[in-house]
Amino acid sequence: MYEAIKQAAAFIIERTGDYKPRTGIILGTGLGGFADRIEVEYEIPYEEIPSFPVSTVQGHAGRMIFGRIGSQRVVAMKGRFHYYEGYDMKKVTFPVRVMKLLGIKTLFVSNASGGINTSFRTGDLMVITDHINLLPNPLIGPNMEEFGPRFPDMHNCYDRDLIARATAIAEQHNIKLQYGVYVGGTGPTFETQAEYRYFKAIGGDAAGMSTVPEVIVARHMSIPVFGMSVITNCGLSDEVGDHEDVQRQGAKAGKRMETIFVEMIKGLENE
Repeated sequence: MYEAIKQAAAFIIERTGDYKPRTGIILGTGLGGFADRIEVEYEIPYEEIPSFPVSTVQGHAGRMIFGRIGSQRVVAMKGRFHYYEGYDMKKVTFPVRVMKLLGIKTLFVSNASGGINTSFRTGDLMVITDHINLLPNPLIGPNMEEFGPRFPDMHNCYDRDLIARATAIAEQHNIKLQYGVYVGGTGPTFETQAEYRYFKAIGGDAAGMSTVPEVIVARHMSIPVFGMSVITNCGLSDEVGDHEDVQRQGAKAGKRMETIFVEMIKGLENE
């Protein structure tokens, strides 16, 4: 696996001229519009990258985008991979390993999720403060010592300084934020109301089918992470959602998320 990761990174470096992005960004369902805020310099379809998985989900375009936000070099994944697509966890998190070899120092993750906290409303933005993992752990199996320790600490896996910066930016732009714990499940079914009640009982505020594996792998490699969920439905209500509605709600609320991400990334320029 390590050799495959190095091969993918080498291919990208050859295509981008050793671009060396400072920040990695993973865009979830309905949030691909953020890519329009990037001054694109290179764009590579996933299927061209050796050993890279391919997106099979509507709303995930399947491209790595290299460019700038302000003077900050970034790489954005326009579309991610999920366990429910049939990929094992090593493949789901493969791109995060590759981005590490490309040089990223910070990872931003986003997703569309169902609200558990009864104070949340459809369209809210939730800053992820912690997570509960109900997926297979991506670090199961032989440890890749080249990237990190056998038993990585998951305390404060969502960077407190980055959360504080997001809060300040949201206040400046009059954007309301929620804060909470993200529950990562397998999907692809949307959760039952009994499952939402269970998630609430164990401390969850929002639930989805992604993000946690990528964060675990990023923290294994000591990469600081900032995460945000767009609440696209409220799971404990009687409203019935579908994937198309999730995409619509994600795109609508994504504009506010974009503002926060852009300002945060610009603020990393001198670090």
